[in-house]
Amino acid sequence: MNQVKTYNALKIQGQLDWSLANPLTDFSYPWNEGKPPAMSFRALWNDEHIYFRFEVSGSRFLVFEKAHHKMEVVDSDRVEIFFRRDEQLDPYYCLELDPLSRVLDYKAGYYRQFDFEWHWPGLKDLVVNGMFSEPGYAVEGSATLASLSRLGLLQNNILEAGLFRGQCLKLPPEPEFKWISWAKPESSTPDFHIPSAFGRIVLVS
Repeated sequence: MNQVKTYNALKIQGQLDWSLANPLTDFSYPWNEGKPPAMSFRALWNDEHIYFRFEVSGSRFLVFEKAHHKMEVVDSDRVEIFFRRDEQLDPYYCLELDPLSRVLDYKAGYYRQFDFEWHWPGLKDLVVNGMFSEPGYAVEGSATLASLSRLGLLQNNILEAGLFRGQCLKLPPEPEFKWISWAKPESSTPDFHIPSAFGRIVLVS
């Protein structure tokens, strides 16, 4: 199983120093030939929060915006982080995050039983900030360890998580995507909603 270590940021004052975090760059196209555009994931934590940052490189990003509703993220270029309790995926929790800081948060059960009415618990328990930058975009966020624990996701300082990107090639009415993943899911067709799509984020001091 893929695994990355994230370090305690307790001693950091003010703005996070992302250079202290291990950059995870081992992303691939599981269902397409070639190498995807550069992408990285970093994470740090302290006694109250885990902080994460995705960076995506490229020159053209498609974002669907009509009513600024969270479901529009589905048709936009985005990064994704899924959390699970165990391999049964019953339940698991999904965050899909676009450069406009929109969050598609939902609860799911195996197989692909989606509850889009669900929201991450607590207004201050999840904070997300997306931004366009050179040479692409970044999405930073934080989640409280308390909320992760309440959902049964943080166990023995380990989070079982999937890290993905939906690379949008064409906007609605006929959206088109290439899918990028940290782990290589054991599926012949694009699918992140299966046990083999997940790895581990280990919180270490």
